[in-house]
Amino acid sequence: MASQPSKDFEVFDNPNPGRDYEIEFDCPEFTCLCPLTGQPDFAHFHITYIPGQKCVELKSLKLYLWSYRNEGAFHEKVTNQILDDLVAAVRPRLMDVRGEWFVRGGITTYVTASYQDENWAEKD
Repeated sequence: MASQPSKDFEVFDNPNPGRDYEIEFDCPEFTCLCPLTGQPDFAHFHITYIPGQKCVELKSLKLYLWSYRNEGAFHEKVTNQILDDLVAAVRPRLMDVRGEWFVRGGITTYVTASYQDENWAEKD
């Protein structure tokens, strides 16, 4: 049976929670629908984070992003929702989600949403 889209993340224990290190996901095939026209919107997402105690499993991230395919949402809402959902799932020390939205009406849109755990201070 083929996989189905899902809003649920699978996570696993950070194999090195005592060290700050960066994980980056490059997701060039994101699709959702324009809430006004119903036409598809396409984006290239870059997700970067410093994990806390948990890391996100890649297949669940793929299925999560796929779950937006038939949803209508503005670029700003989708980008911030992805950040909120990932932060809730893995409680990172630091996370940035950047959506590079493809040209529509001659305009390319870039939306970046960021999170930093208030108990974690980035090292100099």
